[in-house]
Amino acid sequence: MSGGARASAGGVDMMPDRRASGRIVHVSGDFPDQFQPAKTRAIESLVRLVDDRFEQQVFSLNRAAPGAALLSAALANPLRPRLGIETGGAHDGVTPVRYLAPGKGIYHAAMLGNLGDWLADRLAAGPRPGLIVGHKLSVEGLAVARAARVLNVPYALSIQGDSDLKILSARPDLRARFARVFHGAAMVFHFAPWALARIEAQLGPRSGASTLVPCPVSNAQIIPPREDGDGLLSIFHLQSHRRKNLARMVAASDRAAKVVPGLRLAVVGGGNAAQHARCDALVTGHACVLEGALPLEQIPARLNRASGFVLASLRESFGLVFIEALLAGVPIAYPADWAVDGYFDDAPFALRVDNRDVGAIAEAMVRLVRDERPLKAALSTWQQCAQVRIFQRRAIGDAFAAGLATAMSIPANTSMTGLTP
Repeated sequence: MSGGARASAGGVDMMPDRRASGRIVHVSGDFPDQFQPAKTRAIESLVRLVDDRFEQQVFSLNRAAPGAALLSAALANPLRPRLGIETGGAHDGVTPVRYLAPGKGIYHAAMLGNLGDWLADRLAAGPRPGLIVGHKLSVEGLAVARAARVLNVPYALSIQGDSDLKILSARPDLRARFARVFHGAAMVFHFAPWALARIEAQLGPRSGASTLVPCPVSNAQIIPPREDGDGLLSIFHLQSHRRKNLARMVAASDRAAKVVPGLRLAVVGGGNAAQHARCDALVTGHACVLEGALPLEQIPARLNRASGFVLASLRESFGLVFIEALLAGVPIAYPADWAVDGYFDDAPFALRVDNRDVGAIAEAMVRLVRDERPLKAALSTWQQCAQVRIFQRRAIGDAFAAGLATAMSIPANTSMTGLTP
């Protein structure tokens, strides 16, 4: 990937030479590529933050369903079914990979094991990587653990809380395998404290290393709070309105408006005509209004105008928008056990709510409006303290780089103790 080493002796942080630091291979199904350029950019942003510190290569995964004939042929050998894998053209260190696998988790472990064998063959041609990173335990992790064992190199994982918990719940038959992969990793990165805790609750506490690495926001500019906002705000793509819990937030806004007359929840977000129609039907006649889409560069200013930000998502791995809101000077209400839970336990400007309790969401809405000035005063103090730095790009890059370096220093036969391919 692009980027060069930088090192200086006079007052500038020393950056390790990329060649000396070892080559790192990232494997992710959430990395934009020529097959699917519109994928979320959270993993891409994280990888790019350390591009000047390591030599990096990315394999961007895309699953495709096989045709009936191909699937029947593969299932003729049910103990070891194999389907095709193809690559697109590599660009800027990113190689798009399309692998055939049936949907609904059918032959989940077998297909990803095959992918791991393919990856090992590809990497064996050299140069051999110093570390392979799988950016999801329950999918990429299975492939990466297989490849790492074949190549005798260490591997690391990042936990994607929403997806990983969903797959772990759906496949109890694979729990022992997931546990071996989880405990065999030289390093586990997690975006929020709750994510590691909930995975360990299912797979057992890790004895190995782990690193807390928040997702990097694209715009980390800090905007001081304004005293009097223009109401409550939520931001999400309308396609995700069910997962973002719009129906309960609308009901909560009605309940809150009975306590604070004139209270309104504005929703910023785009979508197609059908998605707009479904959401419009939910909000019409209620204390909620759709504002439509906004260009990304206008989001911080729109956040800053609000009294408070509310998003009681049903599932949320991290939720960059919560950090964007705080940096833009807006107190937040976030879902308990999801998103940024664990980062702001003692912060008055971050309200933890039960995402299935309309009354609790309404109470948070009322507090964000009624206590706007003291909440924003507390947020202003936080914006100026050292804690805010953990959400800024340099600190995130430093934490990720340190975790990667630690993982590379752990011998493969130590990190993978007890792991079977």
